[in-house]
Amino acid sequence: MQNKGLIRFFAIALAVVSLYQLSFTFIARRVESDARRYAQSEKYVNLAQTMAQGNEIMEGFFLDSITKDRERFYLDSMMNLPVYNLGIASFTFQQVKERELNLGLDLKGGMNVTLEVSVQDVLRVLSEFSADPTFNEALALAAQEQRVRREDYLTLFGESFAQVDPNARLAAIFSTVKLRDRINVNSTNEEVLAILRTEVNTAIDRSFQILRTRIDRFGVAQPNIQMLPATGRILVELPGIKEPERVRRLLQGTARLEFWETFEYSEVFQYFIDINERFRQANVDAVATTDTLAEVVAPAEEQQPAQDQELVDLLAGDTAVVADQADQDIARDNPLFAFLTPAFVQDQAGQMAPGAGPVVGYSAIKDTARVNHLLAEAYRQGLLPRNLRLMWNIKPVRGQENLHELIAIRQTAREGGAPLTGEVVVDARQDYSPTGEVVIDMAMNSEGARTWRRLTADNIGRAIAIVLDGYVYSFPIVQTEIPGGRSQITGQFTITEAQDLANILEAGSMPAPVRIVEEAIVGPSLGREAVQSGLVSFVAAFVLVLLYMLFYYNRAGLVANIALLTNVFFIMGVLASLGATLTLPGIAGIVLTIGMAVDANVIIYERVLEELKAGKGQKLAIADGYKNAYSAIIDGNVTTLLTGIVLNVFGSGPVQGFATTLIIGILTSLFTGVFLTRIVFQFWLDKNSKISFDRRITRGFLANTSFDFIGVRKKFYIISAVVLIVGLGSLVIRGFNMGIDFSGGRSYVVRFDQDVNTLELRDVLEDQFGEAPEVKTFGPLSQVRVTTSYLIDDLNPAADSTAERRLFDGVQPFFATPITFEEFTSDDEAKVLGRMSSQKVGPTVARDIKINAVIAVVIALIIIFAYVAIRFKKWQFGVGGLSSLFHDTLIVMSLYSLLPGLAPWNMDLDQTFIAAILTIIGYSINDTVVIFDRIRENINLFPKRDLKTNVNDALNATLSRTFNTSLTTILVLLIIFIFGGEVIRGFAFALMVGITVGTYSSLFNAAPVAYDLIMRKKKQ
Repeated sequence: MQNKGLIRFFAIALAVVSLYQLSFTFIARRVESDARRYAQSEKYVNLAQTMAQGNEIMEGFFLDSITKDRERFYLDSMMNLPVYNLGIASFTFQQVKERELNLGLDLKGGMNVTLEVSVQDVLRVLSEFSADPTFNEALALAAQEQRVRREDYLTLFGESFAQVDPNARLAAIFSTVKLRDRINVNSTNEEVLAILRTEVNTAIDRSFQILRTRIDRFGVAQPNIQMLPATGRILVELPGIKEPERVRRLLQGTARLEFWETFEYSEVFQYFIDINERFRQANVDAVATTDTLAEVVAPAEEQQPAQDQELVDLLAGDTAVVADQADQDIARDNPLFAFLTPAFVQDQAGQMAPGAGPVVGYSAIKDTARVNHLLAEAYRQGLLPRNLRLMWNIKPVRGQENLHELIAIRQTAREGGAPLTGEVVVDARQDYSPTGEVVIDMAMNSEGARTWRRLTADNIGRAIAIVLDGYVYSFPIVQTEIPGGRSQITGQFTITEAQDLANILEAGSMPAPVRIVEEAIVGPSLGREAVQSGLVSFVAAFVLVLLYMLFYYNRAGLVANIALLTNVFFIMGVLASLGATLTLPGIAGIVLTIGMAVDANVIIYERVLEELKAGKGQKLAIADGYKNAYSAIIDGNVTTLLTGIVLNVFGSGPVQGFATTLIIGILTSLFTGVFLTRIVFQFWLDKNSKISFDRRITRGFLANTSFDFIGVRKKFYIISAVVLIVGLGSLVIRGFNMGIDFSGGRSYVVRFDQDVNTLELRDVLEDQFGEAPEVKTFGPLSQVRVTTSYLIDDLNPAADSTAERRLFDGVQPFFATPITFEEFTSDDEAKVLGRMSSQKVGPTVARDIKINAVIAVVIALIIIFAYVAIRFKKWQFGVGGLSSLFHDTLIVMSLYSLLPGLAPWNMDLDQTFIAAILTIIGYSINDTVVIFDRIRENINLFPKRDLKTNVNDALNATLSRTFNTSLTTILVLLIIFIFGGEVIRGFAFALMVGITVGTYSSLFNAAPVAYDLIMRKKKQ
């Protein structure tokens, strides 16, 4: 054997590197195990018993709390201590953790978020909030186009601007103070768009850096934040997160800090009396409600005032209607004051008079949307002055958890901006006031200090509102001029809220808002269950394959098993070396790789058996067997590898995890299955050891078949045609059940403490969401998956929380034991009930996923057709292979159209399904290529023999290999299907069907179609 020394060197080097990389994972697990033992020591158990004073329930509570605290304390204390000494280098626990094999969020719990910078808001800022109607119409049109087109927002804006007014010039809008040195009146629209693109990219890069700073200060272990190429989106992965709502605030807050002067209510109260009277005359009786604090009320200069009936229609068509007739009468008589209680107080004469300070009135949180509608219309009607802005207090009134204050802001700057902003803040930290209240202390630079001093001097006796992201956090009364540039933000903060806000302020404000367009939350307990199910399926499938190879190929099967064990070790080592993340689909990829890795050994062993049958000696038979198998192995694996690369490029999230392990597995299985086994055989041959490639019971199995595949091909064409017609009919009539990956929406996995009726649950949730959600049993009868599009288009950061609250209100009655909202949404490690996981996919992300899926399938088919046609030097082989791939894909897609609602597992069309289709394509063409390779060999060996005989002989000669490879792979997938968990059960089902159909099509479609095309060309 040539290059034996090089192969040995490479194998040893790869083993050493894999062992070194995986050793960090072993050390990290050992330290964590020590932490658990330390936390569960006898003294802490005794402490819990003492604190509980005989109450068993409280003892368990105290023990759990103490154990977690002590375990965390132990790990924190070890962070900077050396725990791994290699002699030439030592590593602290923190360094070890950074080098360990990363587990995906689906295996250990956490939060995965995709953020998108609002380019629309960037353009508004760059235009200094231009009221130009063409500009604003183009922004709105571009936002609509973005939902259905792949181009980025700025490109769509440029097209929309030209569409709205072909003669309009962008230079007239963007020749602002900031851009005046680069944009002048003579700049063309193309030149302006190029400058805007630079500004947008700068804003995205700055947002990325600010987010990284915020996350680093958040204190989560092993966070991952990366820019997604060519999308302008930012991916954030936070393992072990237990407070998703806190993370949403951290990531989506722009940290736009502003200091505003205010009006006294006595200066503006008459405006609101006039508004109430004006709308009473308009007979406005509709009531808009929301579960979250509505957005800031501000002037809208570009809009025209509504007529009376238009105003009625505007509000009547919003969301809800007051149920109680008495409330309706009050709302009709006092359209504004029924929902915004004026801030009047009783004076000394017993008369009602405007209160002191900037508070305009008080409104219940559900009524803030209606108040905003009315006040926005008041601006349009000219009933409010332009220098008056209205903002809600973010915190409720003390003792009134559902009541918020509306604050009167005075706008003094000509351009509409705040007199002082957060750009001057150089330091921010959580602190305490003299009364013990949690506050945020801030320090300003010299310019900010001068402005702050002037601002406070001009407003002694009046309030200055401290505003963050459009909401008032506090409005202290200025007692005296404040020099030095120091200030405080108060607002009934918890310590955690104050710390997060201080970190956000110190990291800097975002150049534009960022919005969560895709989100996935996996609870730790669900992650642990995924690990258990993944490991069970992995071990069971692995053992089954090992036993089968040992049974069928005798001692040669032992060599294949050594290669398989080494292959898994190499895969894990390479994953650790690359810093890749192991996910549940990744485990499925490894398990599938095991099934496919057997194929190389099967091809070689079947070739060796043929050589032995021809009378060759053991040494020569092994050498010729390997030599004759190389082309089939390489062709088959290259096609699957190309499919894996396409998956990795166009997939995202779990699909990429699957593709990464598949690619690594194909490469390592080629090395171990071809070269490593050759080394072992050579070692045995050098010792004159007898090597058996079969057993008596398996000897000659499918070796002497002479089935006339070509002769019966038309019958199988008819069978395939009938199946395809039924499937296509279902596709046309029933269509698909689209997953949220493709349709956009929200999905929640909820676990109850008793079995639930999905129909009853759906009816209750329909009342909450205002639309019928999809409710399906997900695994046991006590667990369901709820899918809805509720508020998916709402850009308000509070929409996600609102959706979760509505979900909780709907499912709460179905729990046998009452559960609180905090318990329902928490991600505590011991949690076993409530919202176990959630996923959100925004419309634009769903569009991109759908387009990428189509592109991935088309590119995979084109690449495979081109490779097969070039490799076999006949386009007919390429068409034959392509026809079988279309056949396999359509049949699997047909089943996904026929079975939704009948199968008890997930049958949605989503990213995972596309991954399954591409894997089926790769596997099916691998099967087909092995047969084509034997046909090519027969044509070269027997050029005078008719083509039908050569094709039939090739199909019969490879039948044993086809059976063994397909059987082992299907058995592996069956194990995944049974034990792999609910998340990947649909994926395993699609692969099982696809590989069964792919085996059929390789025998009865691909080769016969290629035969017919070649014969037709000969006749012509």
